[in-house]
Amino acid sequence: MKTEYIRIRTTLKRFNKLKLLAESKEQSMTRLIEDWIDSLPEIKSVHSSSTNVTD
Repeated sequence: MKTEYIRIRTTLKRFNKLKLLAESKEQSMTRLIEDWIDSLPEIKSVHSSSTNVTD
């Protein structure tokens, strides 16, 4: 599995909130974020091959 990296900046308060939640669920912060991303609705690609127009 190829892994991509996301680097974000957040406040110390939000960081600590996520860290405490992860510890209370005995999960990693990465796992919590991945679960949240997986819960997002699927969105069809904005770029469709049918939108290509040639002159």
